[in-house]
Amino acid sequence: MKYSIFKTIMPFRSAKITLFFLCTFISCKNNGQSQDYSSAQKAEKQTKEVVVGANRMYLYIKDLRAKNIAVVTNQTGIVKTEKDNYVHLVDTLLKKKINISKVFAPEHGFRGEADAGEVVKDGKDSKTGLPIISLYGKNKKPTPEQLKGVDLVLFDLQDVGVRFYTYISTLHYVMEACAEQHIPIIVLDRPNPNAHYIDGPVLKPQLKSFIGMHPVPVVYGMTIGEYAQMINGEKWLHEGITADLKVISLANYTHQTSYSLPVKPSPNLPNDVSINLYPSLCFFEGANVSMGRGTSQQFQIYGSPYFAKSTFSFTPHPNAGDKNPKFNGKLCYGEDLSKTPRLNQLNLSWLKKAFEQSKGVKTPFFTSSFNRIAGTDALKKQIIEGKTEAEIRQTWQKELEKFKEVRKKYLLY
Repeated sequence: MKYSIFKTIMPFRSAKITLFFLCTFISCKNNGQSQDYSSAQKAEKQTKEVVVGANRMYLYIKDLRAKNIAVVTNQTGIVKTEKDNYVHLVDTLLKKKINISKVFAPEHGFRGEADAGEVVKDGKDSKTGLPIISLYGKNKKPTPEQLKGVDLVLFDLQDVGVRFYTYISTLHYVMEACAEQHIPIIVLDRPNPNAHYIDGPVLKPQLKSFIGMHPVPVVYGMTIGEYAQMINGEKWLHEGITADLKVISLANYTHQTSYSLPVKPSPNLPNDVSINLYPSLCFFEGANVSMGRGTSQQFQIYGSPYFAKSTFSFTPHPNAGDKNPKFNGKLCYGEDLSKTPRLNQLNLSWLKKAFEQSKGVKTPFFTSSFNRIAGTDALKKQIIEGKTEAEIRQTWQKELEKFKEVRKKYLLY
Protein backbone atom coordinates (compact mmCIF):
# COMPACT_ATOMS: atom_id res chain seq x y z
CA MET A 1 0.00 0.00 0.00
CA LYS A 2 1.43 3.39 -0.98
CA TYR A 3 1.22 6.31 1.38
CA SER A 4 1.54 9.93 0.30
CA ILE A 5 0.17 12.92 2.15
CA PHE A 6 0.31 15.00 -1.00
CA LYS A 7 -1.54 12.72 -3.40
CA THR A 8 -5.13 13.46 -4.33
CA ILE A 9 -7.83 10.87 -3.92
CA MET A 10 -8.17 10.20 -7.63
CA PRO A 11 -7.57 12.33 -10.74
CA PHE A 12 -10.37 14.01 -12.65
CA ARG A 13 -11.46 11.77 -15.47
CA SER A 14 -14.44 13.54 -16.94
CA ALA A 15 -15.80 16.93 -17.85
CA LYS A 16 -18.64 16.26 -15.44
CA ILE A 17 -16.27 16.30 -12.47
CA THR A 18 -14.72 19.50 -13.76
CA LEU A 19 -18.21 20.94 -14.02
CA PHE A 20 -18.76 20.16 -10.36
CA PHE A 21 -15.78 22.15 -9.21
CA LEU A 22 -16.61 24.96 -11.61
CA CYS A 23 -20.03 25.13 -10.00
CA THR A 24 -18.90 24.87 -6.40
CA PHE A 25 -15.70 26.87 -6.62
CA ILE A 26 -15.81 29.62 -9.23
CA SER A 27 -19.08 29.56 -11.17
CA CYS A 28 -21.13 32.44 -9.85
CA LYS A 29 -23.28 35.08 -11.45
CA ASN A 30 -23.24 38.65 -10.19
CA ASN A 31 -20.35 38.06 -7.77
CA GLY A 32 -21.84 34.84 -6.48
CA GLN A 33 -25.40 36.03 -5.93
CA SER A 34 -26.66 32.84 -7.60
CA GLN A 35 -25.12 29.46 -8.40
CA ASP A 36 -26.12 26.48 -10.46
CA TYR A 37 -27.11 24.29 -7.50
CA SER A 38 -28.68 21.53 -9.57
CA SER A 39 -25.58 21.16 -11.75
CA ALA A 40 -23.36 20.95 -8.68
CA GLN A 41 -25.56 18.32 -7.06
CA LYS A 42 -25.74 16.33 -10.28
CA ALA A 43 -21.96 16.39 -10.68
CA GLU A 44 -21.51 15.20 -7.08
CA LYS A 45 -23.68 12.18 -7.76
CA GLN A 46 -21.82 11.33 -10.95
CA THR A 47 -18.33 11.32 -9.47
CA LYS A 48 -17.02 8.88 -6.88
CA GLU A 49 -14.52 11.36 -5.49
CA VAL A 50 -14.91 12.58 -1.91
CA VAL A 51 -16.09 16.19 -1.83
CA VAL A 52 -15.25 18.06 1.39
CA GLY A 53 -17.66 20.48 3.02
CA ALA A 54 -15.57 23.51 2.11
CA ASN A 55 -15.90 22.69 -1.59
CA ARG A 56 -19.70 22.47 -1.39
CA MET A 57 -20.04 26.24 -1.36
CA TYR A 58 -23.48 26.19 -2.93
CA LEU A 59 -24.73 24.88 0.44
CA TYR A 60 -23.36 27.69 2.61
CA ILE A 61 -22.15 30.71 0.62
CA LYS A 62 -25.56 32.39 0.94
CA ASP A 63 -25.25 32.23 4.74
CA LEU A 64 -22.06 34.32 4.58
CA ARG A 65 -23.29 37.20 2.42
CA ALA A 66 -23.53 40.68 3.97
CA LYS A 67 -22.19 39.45 7.32
CA ASN A 68 -19.03 39.81 9.37
CA ILE A 69 -17.44 36.36 9.34
CA ALA A 70 -14.82 34.90 11.67
CA VAL A 71 -13.08 31.77 10.38
CA VAL A 72 -11.53 29.09 12.58
CA THR A 73 -8.98 27.35 10.40
CA ASN A 74 -5.35 26.56 9.64
CA GLN A 75 -3.31 25.25 6.70
CA THR A 76 -5.77 22.37 6.25
CA GLY A 77 -8.67 24.67 5.37
CA ILE A 78 -8.34 24.33 1.61
CA VAL A 79 -10.65 23.97 -1.37
CA LYS A 80 -9.95 22.21 -4.63
CA THR A 81 -10.14 24.18 -7.87
CA GLU A 82 -11.18 23.13 -11.34
CA LYS A 83 -7.47 22.99 -12.22
CA ASP A 84 -6.94 20.21 -9.67
CA ASN A 85 -4.92 22.30 -7.24
CA TYR A 86 -5.68 23.76 -3.83
CA VAL A 87 -6.45 27.28 -2.61
CA HIS A 88 -6.99 28.28 1.00
CA LEU A 89 -10.60 28.73 2.06
CA VAL A 90 -9.89 32.22 3.41
CA ASP A 91 -8.36 33.34 0.11
CA THR A 92 -11.27 31.82 -1.79
CA LEU A 93 -13.90 33.57 0.31
CA LEU A 94 -12.13 36.92 0.13
CA LYS A 95 -12.05 36.60 -3.66
CA LYS A 96 -15.81 36.03 -3.53
CA LYS A 97 -16.20 39.32 -1.59
CA ILE A 98 -17.10 37.61 1.69
CA ASN A 99 -16.32 39.93 4.58
CA ILE A 100 -13.90 38.03 6.83
CA SER A 101 -13.09 40.14 9.86
CA LYS A 102 -10.63 37.79 11.60
CA VAL A 103 -9.18 34.30 11.73
CA PHE A 104 -8.97 32.14 14.86
CA ALA A 105 -6.05 29.69 14.80
CA PRO A 106 -5.74 26.40 16.77
CA GLU A 107 -2.64 24.59 18.03
CA HIS A 108 0.21 24.88 15.48
CA GLY A 109 -1.10 28.25 14.23
CA PHE A 110 -2.85 29.51 11.10
CA ARG A 111 -0.13 28.29 8.74
CA GLY A 112 0.51 25.11 10.77
CA GLU A 113 4.15 25.86 11.56
CA ALA A 114 4.25 25.84 15.39
CA ASP A 115 5.48 22.82 17.37
CA ALA A 116 3.16 20.59 19.37
CA GLY A 117 2.34 22.33 22.64
CA GLU A 118 4.07 25.55 21.57
CA VAL A 119 2.27 28.74 22.61
CA VAL A 120 0.92 30.50 19.52
CA LYS A 121 0.78 34.30 19.60
CA ASP A 122 -1.76 36.63 18.03
CA GLY A 123 -0.62 38.30 14.85
CA LYS A 124 -1.48 39.39 11.33
CA ASP A 125 -1.48 37.22 8.23
CA SER A 126 1.18 38.51 5.86
CA LYS A 127 -0.79 37.47 2.77
CA THR A 128 -4.25 38.82 3.57
CA GLY A 129 -3.58 41.33 6.34
CA LEU A 130 -6.27 39.69 8.46
CA PRO A 131 -5.84 39.63 12.24
CA ILE A 132 -4.98 36.14 13.50
CA ILE A 133 -6.22 35.36 17.00
CA SER A 134 -4.59 32.40 18.68
CA LEU A 135 -6.70 29.79 20.43
CA TYR A 136 -3.55 28.15 21.74
CA GLY A 137 -2.01 31.04 23.63
CA LYS A 138 -3.48 33.35 26.27
CA ASN A 139 -6.88 31.77 25.82
CA LYS A 140 -8.21 28.61 24.22
CA LYS A 141 -11.75 29.94 24.01
CA PRO A 142 -12.75 33.05 22.04
CA THR A 143 -13.58 35.89 24.41
CA PRO A 144 -16.73 38.04 24.11
CA GLU A 145 -14.51 40.94 23.04
CA GLN A 146 -12.91 38.84 20.30
CA LEU A 147 -16.36 37.88 19.00
CA LYS A 148 -17.76 41.40 19.18
CA GLY A 149 -19.27 42.37 15.84
CA VAL A 150 -19.04 38.83 14.44
CA ASP A 151 -22.27 37.65 12.82
CA LEU A 152 -21.24 34.07 12.04
CA VAL A 153 -18.32 31.72 12.72
CA LEU A 154 -17.10 29.35 10.01
CA PHE A 155 -15.12 26.35 11.30
CA ASP A 156 -12.87 24.36 8.97
CA LEU A 157 -10.15 22.13 10.47
CA GLN A 158 -8.88 18.74 9.34
CA ASP A 159 -9.10 16.39 12.32
CA VAL A 160 -7.52 12.91 12.58
CA GLY A 161 -10.15 11.27 14.77
CA VAL A 162 -8.14 10.84 17.96
CA ARG A 163 -9.21 12.13 21.39
CA PHE A 164 -5.91 13.73 22.33
CA TYR A 165 -5.58 15.60 19.02
CA THR A 166 -6.59 19.07 20.17
CA TYR A 167 -8.72 20.29 17.27
CA ILE A 168 -11.89 18.79 18.80
CA SER A 169 -11.14 20.63 22.04
CA THR A 170 -10.84 23.85 20.04
CA LEU A 171 -14.18 22.95 18.43
CA HIS A 172 -15.74 22.58 21.89
CA TYR A 173 -14.59 25.99 23.08
CA VAL A 174 -15.56 27.75 19.84
CA MET A 175 -19.04 26.22 19.97
CA GLU A 176 -19.37 27.20 23.62
CA ALA A 177 -18.31 30.80 22.95
CA CYS A 178 -20.71 31.03 20.01
CA ALA A 179 -23.57 29.66 22.12
CA GLU A 180 -22.89 32.16 24.89
CA GLN A 181 -22.79 35.09 22.45
CA HIS A 182 -25.73 33.82 20.35
CA ILE A 183 -23.62 33.58 17.19
CA PRO A 184 -24.36 30.84 14.63
CA ILE A 185 -21.55 28.45 13.71
CA ILE A 186 -21.11 26.48 10.50
CA VAL A 187 -18.79 23.46 10.56
CA LEU A 188 -17.40 22.44 7.18
CA ASP A 189 -16.95 18.70 7.44
CA ARG A 190 -13.84 16.81 6.36
CA PRO A 191 -13.01 13.07 6.26
CA ASN A 192 -11.60 11.36 9.32
CA PRO A 193 -8.60 9.26 8.18
CA ASN A 194 -9.04 7.05 11.26
CA ALA A 195 -12.82 6.69 11.02
CA HIS A 196 -12.69 3.00 10.07
CA TYR A 197 -12.46 1.80 13.69
CA ILE A 198 -13.37 2.69 17.28
CA ASP A 199 -11.06 1.67 20.11
CA GLY A 200 -9.44 2.51 23.41
CA PRO A 201 -10.51 3.38 26.94
CA VAL A 202 -13.25 5.98 27.38
CA LEU A 203 -12.05 9.13 29.15
CA LYS A 204 -12.64 9.27 32.90
CA PRO A 205 -14.09 12.63 34.10
CA GLN A 206 -11.30 13.20 36.64
CA LEU A 207 -8.72 13.17 33.83
CA LYS A 208 -10.44 15.80 31.70
CA SER A 209 -8.00 18.24 30.07
CA PHE A 210 -7.42 20.03 26.77
CA ILE A 211 -6.13 16.72 25.35
CA GLY A 212 -9.34 15.00 26.39
CA MET A 213 -12.54 16.90 27.19
CA HIS A 214 -15.30 14.39 26.52
CA PRO A 215 -16.25 10.82 27.54
CA VAL A 216 -15.10 9.26 24.28
CA PRO A 217 -12.54 6.53 23.48
CA VAL A 218 -9.08 7.23 22.11
CA VAL A 219 -10.30 6.55 18.55
CA TYR A 220 -13.96 7.53 18.16
CA GLY A 221 -14.78 6.93 14.48
CA MET A 222 -16.54 10.20 13.65
CA THR A 223 -15.90 13.17 11.40
CA ILE A 224 -15.50 16.57 13.02
CA GLY A 225 -18.98 17.54 11.80
CA GLU A 226 -20.53 14.49 13.43
CA TYR A 227 -18.51 15.21 16.56
CA ALA A 228 -19.88 18.77 16.66
CA GLN A 229 -23.41 17.36 16.59
CA MET A 230 -22.52 15.04 19.47
CA ILE A 231 -21.13 17.93 21.55
CA ASN A 232 -24.43 19.74 21.07
CA GLY A 233 -26.70 16.73 21.44
CA GLU A 234 -25.04 15.38 24.58
CA LYS A 235 -25.03 18.90 26.08
CA TRP A 236 -21.31 18.84 26.83
CA LEU A 237 -21.00 22.62 26.63
CA HIS A 238 -21.00 24.70 29.83
CA GLU A 239 -24.26 24.34 31.78
CA GLY A 240 -25.75 22.29 28.95
CA ILE A 241 -26.12 25.18 26.51
CA THR A 242 -26.25 24.38 22.80
CA ALA A 243 -24.84 26.18 19.80
CA ASP A 244 -26.79 27.29 16.73
CA LEU A 245 -24.98 24.71 14.62
CA LYS A 246 -25.04 23.87 10.92
CA VAL A 247 -22.86 21.13 9.44
CA ILE A 248 -21.98 21.09 5.75
CA SER A 249 -21.58 17.40 5.12
CA LEU A 250 -19.25 15.51 2.79
CA ALA A 251 -20.37 14.00 -0.49
CA ASN A 252 -19.44 10.47 -1.58
CA TYR A 253 -18.02 9.49 1.80
CA THR A 254 -18.41 6.67 4.31
CA HIS A 255 -16.41 5.86 7.43
CA GLN A 256 -14.68 3.10 5.50
CA THR A 257 -13.51 5.43 2.73
CA SER A 258 -9.72 5.51 2.42
CA TYR A 259 -8.71 9.16 2.23
CA SER A 260 -5.22 10.56 1.81
CA LEU A 261 -4.91 14.08 3.21
CA PRO A 262 -3.68 16.67 0.69
CA VAL A 263 -1.69 18.58 3.35
CA LYS A 264 -0.20 17.71 6.73
CA PRO A 265 -2.75 18.25 9.52
CA SER A 266 0.12 19.21 11.86
CA PRO A 267 3.94 19.36 11.63
CA ASN A 268 4.59 15.91 13.11
CA LEU A 269 2.05 13.97 11.04
CA PRO A 270 3.77 14.07 7.64
CA ASN A 271 1.96 11.24 5.83
CA ASP A 272 -0.74 8.59 5.90
CA VAL A 273 1.45 6.11 7.81
CA SER A 274 2.07 8.52 10.68
CA ILE A 275 -1.62 9.42 10.87
CA ASN A 276 -2.61 5.75 11.08
CA LEU A 277 0.07 4.93 13.69
CA TYR A 278 -0.50 8.11 15.72
CA PRO A 279 -3.28 6.77 18.01
CA SER A 280 -1.08 3.84 19.09
CA LEU A 281 2.28 5.62 19.28
CA CYS A 282 1.06 8.76 21.02
CA PHE A 283 0.98 6.85 24.32
CA PHE A 284 4.78 7.30 24.20
CA GLU A 285 4.21 11.04 24.72
CA GLY A 286 3.62 9.99 28.33
CA ALA A 287 6.71 7.77 28.55
CA ASN A 288 10.47 8.10 28.26
CA VAL A 289 10.38 6.91 24.68
CA SER A 290 10.79 8.88 21.47
CA MET A 291 8.23 8.40 18.74
CA GLY A 292 10.41 10.02 16.12
CA ARG A 293 10.01 13.71 16.83
CA GLY A 294 13.14 15.45 15.59
CA THR A 295 13.49 13.03 12.65
CA SER A 296 11.84 12.73 9.24
CA GLN A 297 9.80 9.73 10.45
CA GLN A 298 7.63 11.23 13.16
CA PHE A 299 5.11 8.72 14.52
CA GLN A 300 6.53 5.99 12.31
CA ILE A 301 9.36 4.86 14.61
CA TYR A 302 10.00 4.62 18.33
CA GLY A 303 13.04 4.13 20.49
CA SER A 304 15.11 5.16 23.48
CA PRO A 305 18.75 5.46 24.57
CA TYR A 306 17.80 3.02 27.34
CA PHE A 307 16.83 0.18 24.99
CA ALA A 308 19.28 -2.60 24.14
CA LYS A 309 21.32 -2.13 20.97
CA SER A 310 19.51 -3.31 17.86
CA THR A 311 19.75 -3.11 14.08
CA PHE A 312 17.57 0.01 13.96
CA SER A 313 18.61 3.32 15.51
CA PHE A 314 18.01 7.05 15.10
CA THR A 315 19.15 10.32 16.65
CA PRO A 316 16.61 13.14 17.15
CA HIS A 317 17.67 16.68 16.25
CA PRO A 318 15.72 19.97 16.23
CA ASN A 319 13.65 20.38 13.08
CA ALA A 320 10.56 22.17 11.79
CA GLY A 321 8.29 19.86 13.78
CA ASP A 322 10.08 20.06 17.13
CA LYS A 323 12.64 22.63 18.22
CA ASN A 324 13.67 20.57 21.24
CA PRO A 325 12.79 16.91 20.66
CA LYS A 326 12.93 14.26 23.35
CA PHE A 327 16.45 12.72 23.55
CA ASN A 328 17.85 15.55 21.44
CA GLY A 329 21.22 14.46 20.03
CA LYS A 330 21.13 11.05 21.71
CA LEU A 331 21.37 7.75 19.87
CA CYS A 332 18.13 5.80 20.27
CA TYR A 333 17.59 2.12 19.53
CA GLY A 334 14.13 0.92 18.67
CA GLU A 335 11.83 -0.16 15.89
CA ASP A 336 10.90 1.12 12.45
CA LEU A 337 7.14 0.77 11.89
CA SER A 338 6.91 2.61 8.58
CA LYS A 339 6.02 -0.57 6.66
CA THR A 340 3.25 -1.59 9.07
CA PRO A 341 -0.02 -2.55 7.31
CA ARG A 342 -2.91 -0.20 7.99
CA LEU A 343 -4.12 -0.66 11.56
CA ASN A 344 -7.78 -1.41 12.29
CA GLN A 345 -7.41 -1.18 16.07
CA LEU A 346 -5.01 0.25 18.64
CA ASN A 347 -1.74 -1.63 18.91
CA LEU A 348 -0.56 -1.98 22.52
CA SER A 349 2.26 -4.43 21.81
CA TRP A 350 4.78 -1.64 21.16
CA LEU A 351 3.96 0.03 24.47
CA LYS A 352 4.25 -3.28 26.32
CA LYS A 353 7.52 -4.15 24.56
CA ALA A 354 9.03 -0.73 25.33
CA PHE A 355 8.09 -1.06 29.00
CA GLU A 356 9.77 -4.47 29.22
CA GLN A 357 12.94 -3.11 27.60
CA SER A 358 13.07 -0.28 30.14
CA LYS A 359 12.99 -2.49 33.22
CA GLY A 360 16.04 -1.91 35.38
CA VAL A 361 16.54 1.63 34.08
CA LYS A 362 16.74 4.26 36.84
CA THR A 363 14.68 6.79 34.89
CA PRO A 364 10.95 6.00 35.34
CA PHE A 365 9.28 4.71 32.19
CA PHE A 366 5.98 6.57 32.64
CA THR A 367 5.77 10.36 32.97
CA SER A 368 3.11 12.40 34.77
CA SER A 369 1.16 12.98 31.55
CA PHE A 370 0.55 9.31 30.70
CA ASN A 371 -2.80 8.97 32.49
CA ARG A 372 -4.15 12.15 30.88
CA ILE A 373 -3.22 10.80 27.44
CA ALA A 374 -4.73 7.38 28.17
CA GLY A 375 -7.80 8.98 29.76
CA THR A 376 -7.63 6.46 32.60
CA ASP A 377 -5.23 5.36 35.32
CA ALA A 378 -6.00 1.70 34.56
CA LEU A 379 -3.83 1.29 31.45
CA LYS A 380 -0.62 2.23 33.25
CA LYS A 381 -1.39 -0.26 36.02
CA GLN A 382 -2.20 -2.98 33.49
CA ILE A 383 1.09 -2.48 31.63
CA ILE A 384 3.04 -2.63 34.91
CA GLU A 385 1.17 -5.79 35.96
CA GLY A 386 2.04 -7.48 32.66
CA LYS A 387 -1.54 -7.95 31.46
CA THR A 388 -1.87 -9.26 27.92
CA GLU A 389 -3.19 -7.03 25.17
CA ALA A 390 -6.38 -9.10 25.04
CA GLU A 391 -6.89 -8.76 28.80
CA ILE A 392 -6.38 -5.00 28.63
CA ARG A 393 -8.72 -4.60 25.68
CA GLN A 394 -11.44 -6.56 27.45
CA THR A 395 -11.53 -4.05 30.33
CA TRP A 396 -12.73 -1.19 28.13
CA GLN A 397 -15.22 -3.10 25.94
CA LYS A 398 -18.31 -2.38 28.06
CA GLU A 399 -17.82 1.39 28.00
CA LEU A 400 -16.84 1.22 24.34
CA GLU A 401 -20.16 -0.42 23.46
CA LYS A 402 -22.05 2.26 25.41
CA PHE A 403 -20.21 4.96 23.49
CA LYS A 404 -21.08 3.31 20.17
CA GLU A 405 -24.78 3.62 21.06
CA VAL A 406 -24.35 7.33 21.81
CA ARG A 407 -22.33 7.81 18.62
CA LYS A 408 -25.06 6.30 16.43
CA LYS A 409 -27.37 9.25 17.08
CA TYR A 410 -25.05 11.72 15.39
CA LEU A 411 -23.71 9.88 12.36
CA LEU A 412 -24.08 11.49 8.94
CA TYR A 413 -22.41 8.71 6.94
